[in-house]
Amino acid sequence: MVTLHSLANQTWFIGLMAVTLIGGVLSAVHHAEVVAHKTGEPYGALVLAISVTIIEVSLIISMMLSGHDGSEYIARDAVFATVMIVINGVIGLCIFIGGLHHHEMSFRNEGMNSALAVLTALATFILVMPIVTTSTPGPDFTKSQLAFAGIACFALYGAFLFFQTVSHRDYYLPKTEEKKTDINFHAPKPSNLKTTVSVVLLILSLIVVVGLAELLSPAIEAGVKAAGAPKTIVGIAIAMLVLLPEGFAAVRAAKANRLQSSLNLALGSALASIGLSIPTIAAIAIYFNLPLSLGISSLNMTLMYLTFFIGALTLAIGRTTLLQGVVHLIIFFEYLFLSLVP
Repeated sequence: MVTLHSLANQTWFIGLMAVTLIGGVLSAVHHAEVVAHKTGEPYGALVLAISVTIIEVSLIISMMLSGHDGSEYIARDAVFATVMIVINGVIGLCIFIGGLHHHEMSFRNEGMNSALAVLTALATFILVMPIVTTSTPGPDFTKSQLAFAGIACFALYGAFLFFQTVSHRDYYLPKTEEKKTDINFHAPKPSNLKTTVSVVLLILSLIVVVGLAELLSPAIEAGVKAAGAPKTIVGIAIAMLVLLPEGFAAVRAAKANRLQSSLNLALGSALASIGLSIPTIAAIAIYFNLPLSLGISSLNMTLMYLTFFIGALTLAIGRTTLLQGVVHLIIFFEYLFLSLVP
């Protein structure tokens, strides 16, 4: 009798799942954009960020509960990969493609600088502090430290959401000149019925993406093992899978000269990846007594702070050119190469 598990080991079935996954991602992006147009910025970016975070948490938890060798590092690798992929890969590609099409693009640097500051603090709390604490040996937290770090991350992310959506919402809205050239901004908002249908289909698309990503994860692990690559590649693959919807939507927005939307999507996903994922994962790890190691290596720490430094320079003046995109993309490729050859 043919089972789903046996099918998942067949090359043709893996290819079919990959194609269906891409279809699910494109569907999720389309319906998220409908919801975003109805709710307006920055709520639309928040909808997709939280949706993608649900995918990431479900994947990480399922792999942690499986108890496979190295499962305690999956959360660390996926979260660190998300930060590097978002700031260097997604934002770099958005700036590069936008620079090719529009020469120079603008955005509200007040909001983006605030988002990067919060992201730097969150990443330091989770990925660096376990290395320098002395209560436990190695790159690990004690249970009380892990609980406090999870609460601190959730509180900081909650403060950012209040800043983004209530007290300083205008910092995350497109500039006047961007609104003038944005056909989506002037297009009529979708009806309540269409928005409701898109919400339902967005949820269904994300469920499909979660299911397919979970089915593909053993094939990814097997491929990494067969290639003799470091196990950190599994975390990178998971991060790339879950960031596909937001990455695709962000690049489309940049191509349409809507860099503000691109940055809202990209930085929002990185913030949610730590601010929502880590508290959830920490709570489950503590409750089920699962091993969880979050501290990154000195090599990755160097790459991370280089990323934050260059990111701060990129977001400082509120305008971008193709060169800045090239710098971020080169750092991204350096990260990928050193992940394979540490």
